[in-house]
Amino acid sequence: MSPLSTDQISPDVVEAVRTVARNARVASRRLALLTRAEKDAALLAMADALHAATEQIVAANAEDVQRGRDSGVPDNLLDRLGLDAARVGAVAEALRQVAGLPDPVGEVVRGSTLANGLQIRQIRVPMGVVGMIYEARPNVTVDAAGLGLKSGNAVILRGGSAAGVTNAALVRVLREALQAQGLPADAVNLLSEGGRDAGRALMTARGLVDLVIPRGGADLIRTVVQESTVPVIETGIGNCHVYVDAAADPDMAVDIVLNSKTHRTSVCNAAEALLVHADIADQVLPVLMRRFTQAGVVVHGDEAMGRHAHAADTAYQPVTEQDDDTEFLSLDLSARVVPDLDAALAHVQVHTSGHTEAIVTGDRAAARRWVTEVDAAAVLVNASTRFTDGGEFGFGAEIGISTQKLHARGPMALPELTTTKWVVEGDGQVR
Repeated sequence: MSPLSTDQISPDVVEAVRTVARNARVASRRLALLTRAEKDAALLAMADALHAATEQIVAANAEDVQRGRDSGVPDNLLDRLGLDAARVGAVAEALRQVAGLPDPVGEVVRGSTLANGLQIRQIRVPMGVVGMIYEARPNVTVDAAGLGLKSGNAVILRGGSAAGVTNAALVRVLREALQAQGLPADAVNLLSEGGRDAGRALMTARGLVDLVIPRGGADLIRTVVQESTVPVIETGIGNCHVYVDAAADPDMAVDIVLNSKTHRTSVCNAAEALLVHADIADQVLPVLMRRFTQAGVVVHGDEAMGRHAHAADTAYQPVTEQDDDTEFLSLDLSARVVPDLDAALAHVQVHTSGHTEAIVTGDRAAARRWVTEVDAAAVLVNASTRFTDGGEFGFGAEIGISTQKLHARGPMALPELTTTKWVVEGDGQVR
């Protein structure tokens, strides 16, 4: 698909978005000059403001949730959309955690003194203006604003209409908190008008917007990647696998698989596929199938998986190749019994989305092969896929999980929102 021309977008929407972008550009120049103390004070003020406005934010969110429920939005997506007092508190706490993180701006990546006396340093600097296009996840609104501020970037947010009332309430609180700190409100911007044209205008505002990051389903990400003329960091879907190797501890395997699948189904690091070595299937699958039934997991299994389901007196559905490639974001799970590690690796190679792939094994050689041969942003050994997360990695809030290979890969936090510049200092040297 060729990039969408701006003459196919409403001219009024294009101009409105570019006005926002120009204002964000001005704000970004101010942010680039802030000290860490000034940025941290603003982040703490934003967190306090969110906490104080909890009642209004929850009320606004209730409107979005009710509208979604009335229109038949699935429960797992309503879970992503919903905010209660505890979740608002968690979002505010994420800002406080970001305030406690090191400031990446000004960090020296590398440097040296040349033979002619020139001193050269490569240092981290803000991107400038970062656009976020995302679906119904209000926490992204706050995470993007906080990480943008800490890394010296102004942000332009285009959230999904399903969270429109919530996002407007959140951004209003954040902008007021910034102004109270003497900082430009245009450090945080929300495109609340213009529908899809606003998103398209944002991703074609080359020269005004430095980077666009999409977060959401496969269709949204594909559209942004294909139509954007602004550089994009692709945050891909999570078709994550757990492979239970022949040398796995059965109890550990059951715990990891269940946590990976059922801890929270609507997130990209939830497991969507299970592979079990044939030599351990008799020990693991009867227990797993019963636990799946108790948890409400619908297993889409192959014939071998089906035999174990019948033996455990549990139900299953025949697996299809489409199931192997599906990010369910629900209690569905594709599952296959494989003859060996080679078969598991081959299956993952074909069906991975490059997000997170986990192995459960006590065999160091098998673990090394998994880590070396699996091509994904995160590979885990004897741990739940649910740990692929900026917060769990100790980064504070994350802006997304990149599945591409250029600039950033895996959970993206503060350093990934910067670029670099070279600073060269001399004493009159000429070439």
